[in-house]
Amino acid sequence: MKNHKRIPSMKLWHFLFLFGFPLSWGQDSEVSNTISKANELFNSEETIVSEMEYRKALSENPNRIEALYNLGNNHYQEGDFDEAAQRYFETQKKTSSQSDRHQAFHNMGNVSMEQKDYGQAVEAYKNALRNNPADEETRYNYALAKKMLEKEKQQQDQDQKNKDQNKDQNKDQDSKNDKNEDKEDQSDNKDEGDESDDQGEQDKKDNKDKREEGNDSKDNPEDKKNEKPEKKQPPQPKEGQLSPQQVKSLLEAMNNQEKKVQDKIKAQKVKGTPVKGKKDW
Repeated sequence: MKNHKRIPSMKLWHFLFLFGFPLSWGQDSEVSNTISKANELFNSEETIVSEMEYRKALSENPNRIEALYNLGNNHYQEGDFDEAAQRYFETQKKTSSQSDRHQAFHNMGNVSMEQKDYGQAVEAYKNALRNNPADEETRYNYALAKKMLEKEKQQQDQDQKNKDQNKDQNKDQDSKNDKNEDKEDQSDNKDEGDESDDQGEQDKKDNKDKREEGNDSKDNPEDKKNEKPEKKQPPQPKEGQLSPQQVKSLLEAMNNQEKKVQDKIKAQKVKGTPVKGKKDW
């Protein structure tokens, strides 16, 4: 096993050792020969070919526990831990032997250790010890798995604590930022109010100055005396109408003409009136 001291290597079950009976003829003999061939290939580290032979044996007899268990070992050797765990699980389900279940659960624990699933490893080693309390290797691996699980929980608790602290710090910082923003808003509003007040005061002052200037102009007769009246422009005549100047000129001409007529009439009257002579007394 990688990275775990005293975790034993896979125990390869040989069908003669497991069952303790000689090879028989017929179908079981063929299956046994296939399993024997697969075991030799596995020991030679030809795991791809040995996997094919184990599967061939199981296709002929699915109840051959040694083929099922050794196929799990083959998967384990190839690094396919999910498949290995499935084969060990099927082994402990199908077997009626405590020894078989002990080894199946032990190797299930080894798979979980490889996957760093320490909680599952603890349970698997615990089940292995129930079937064989005397196995020291299983006991050691059980203690190691518990230690790794405890360490993992401590790390998780520390990570959660750090996460909560960071969350609280961020919350405090957000609160401080909100307060600073409120202060800035209040300061801006105050500045705007001051500017508005200043502008109001300036407007009042300007209006006062204007009123004083108006009063000065009204109360000072010299200024009025010196003021020149505005020269009014004569209204412009409309199109088709005489201007006032034209009307005035026309009236003057008419008056002159009438005066001439009157003067002429008067002259004629004077000329025709007889002159009374003086009496000769």
